[in-house]
Amino acid sequence: MIRVRVIAMGRLKEDFLRSAVAEYQKRLSRYCRLEIVELEPCLLPDRPAEREIAAALEKEGKKILEKIPQGAQTVALCIEGKQLSSEEFAGQVADCAAEGREIALVIGSSYGLSAAVKERVALRLSFSKMTFPHQLFRVLLLEQLYRAFQINAGGEYHK
Repeated sequence: MIRVRVIAMGRLKEDFLRSAVAEYQKRLSRYCRLEIVELEPCLLPDRPAEREIAAALEKEGKKILEKIPQGAQTVALCIEGKQLSSEEFAGQVADCAAEGREIALVIGSSYGLSAAVKERVALRLSFSKMTFPHQLFRVLLLEQLYRAFQINAGGEYHK
């Protein structure tokens, strides 16, 4: 069974989001060994200067890089990434499973990801040009991951 690690800056604060994540964790348990690693983002003032943001991203990037498993197919979720259809994403997941590779999916803080993280990944992936609430994005990611496994299994979920 393939291992999937979601590395996310921050913790979910809302009960409804935690419930949605728990539901997808349950669904995904049929297809993968899912691990969610929550890291504490750097605290910044309400209106941080660019240098403060850059310093925070660098510190967060170091934390993220420490949590990426050796040899994992690593995907950074970022707005400037490549957009894939659900079927194309499912193909990426299937390729990793066939190769026996772990998948690491990285969600940065509300200011994004450091250049060091983006340079280390195999794929920069964007779900849309739209901006989503940071915490809601984790639910979206798990839903698409579940959809990918359903597509690969020939399930009825994806229509």
